[in-house]
Amino acid sequence: MTRNLSLFLVIAVALASACGGGAEGEKKTTSGKAISNSSRATPLGNSDPGRCDATGADREISEYDTTGDNVPDVRKVFMKVGAVPFSRLVMICREADVNGDGDKDVVRYYNDEGRPVREEADRNFDGKMDEITVYENGRIVLVELDADHNGIVDSKTFFEGGRPARSEKDTVGRSTTTEWKPDRWEYFEHGRMVRMGTDVDGDGRVDRWDRNEELRKQLDQEHGGSDTPAPTDDDAQADG
Repeated sequence: MTRNLSLFLVIAVALASACGGGAEGEKKTTSGKAISNSSRATPLGNSDPGRCDATGADREISEYDTTGDNVPDVRKVFMKVGAVPFSRLVMICREADVNGDGDKDVVRYYNDEGRPVREEADRNFDGKMDEITVYENGRIVLVELDADHNGIVDSKTFFEGGRPARSEKDTVGRSTTTEWKPDRWEYFEHGRMVRMGTDVDGDGRVDRWDRNEELRKQLDQEHGGSDTPAPTDDDAQADG
């Protein structure tokens, strides 16, 4: 787990540096070099087809070697927006091979304005995406995680103002790929959990609440009150 986390941290730095600058011609980054930039709608550098949609005459691809082994591990796909002579390139997708096995493990999608809308990550490098991050106006609003890597979401964390506000978890495996059935609800204030509700009998409603009143008072004193609204029936059923 520590090795995987370290790999993700390394590639995150590489992605950040590779994102800088425009898309005209060949670009260099602080952590590597651009292999090429082409208007061809096919992957460059190796046989990995990638996860970004690079098809279409309006797409351009740029690949980067961020590790210095002359093998591209970061790929960016750009889309031409607007009519000539006012057309421009906007990055719509970026993907990275985190562990150097030739498969892309992290992919982030952008809208026409260049803002992120969704990111998918394969945390255990089994070829299946197990973490999904959703953005609105460039900020994280939701993270879905498949912690046991069985193809079914185990937890959903909702963000407000860039910080976690509440989390829903399926700790007993009742959910399916089409139906979400959480049995635990967690509420955060200033990024720290102050209350947790648990559905014991599986009816979808909270049966037991656990609260950290001491922490909540401490946070209120430090920050001048709660930053998380009180839960409603839509959030986690009736408060106890």
